[in-house]
Amino acid sequence: MLNIDEIGDYRDLLKNYYAQRKLELPLYSYKMMGQKLGLETSQMFRVLNKELHLPNRSIPLVKDLLDLKGRSGELFEILVAASKTKSPAKKDKLYKMALSLKDVKMRQLNTNELLFLGKWWIPVVRTLIEMNNGSAVVSQLVKQITPVVSKEQVEEAIRVLKELKLITPLASERFAVGQANFTSSGTAKVTAIRSYQNQLLALAQNALATIEPDRRNMSSLLVGVDEDCFNDLKEMTLEFRRQVQKRVEEVQKPTKVMQFMFSLFPVADMDAVAGKAAVKNGGVAGKTAATKGVKK
Repeated sequence: MLNIDEIGDYRDLLKNYYAQRKLELPLYSYKMMGQKLGLETSQMFRVLNKELHLPNRSIPLVKDLLDLKGRSGELFEILVAASKTKSPAKKDKLYKMALSLKDVKMRQLNTNELLFLGKWWIPVVRTLIEMNNGSAVVSQLVKQITPVVSKEQVEEAIRVLKELKLITPLASERFAVGQANFTSSGTAKVTAIRSYQNQLLALAQNALATIEPDRRNMSSLLVGVDEDCFNDLKEMTLEFRRQVQKRVEEVQKPTKVMQFMFSLFPVADMDAVAGKAAVKNGGVAGKTAATKGVKK
């Protein structure tokens, strides 16, 4: 299935869906897909061949069919509106809105590369080298990092970054800095990510005690939610994280390295009580939840 972040015309997403269903079910037809979207067979054919646009009444049905929720659903609606408008100025504005909604591309790191997550200051050194225009003077880097790290730790970080090709030596005795965004999957990778996140939690605790309030921002929010609200909060957190990445990309001359963290976790759960009661009584319990949201 095409990723919605990879398309320009929303009908490419529909056409790809149809092709996938046809492979899975050879008898799948324009009529069958049209019935799902409230369209006649001829209308469905013309939409997939970009001769016709979706009527507005079909947009919610498409979002349900393709499971487009939250940001993806919003992006789909913008792409539909952009394709339909005849005004060049409005079309340009809508495509700019769509572009702002698309995800920042993430680089997949292999298991060996994830070793650098074992020490929190290694990614920091990479970022500082980039901010220092490729300069990697160890004594300077030591002074810039907080909490305090040693000369040996910075030297180790430079060595690891070079081996991972996250920094590449230049003739001018400086470094070119490679892409640092990444994601991961698999048991070993998840374990490495959790280790890194634990280090960041410890750094946040240290910052709370050692850094004055006007140089940091930490807050917490205790809320009661249901399952739908919980899912919305997760989506909102991901959306805010993406917006932060977009905003950071606009910075021309950064002067600080900030660690941003997002947390959303339960501190009480009525399901646990209801579940025990259901087992005891032979019944089925409904779902409710209370969660604590922390932003840093």
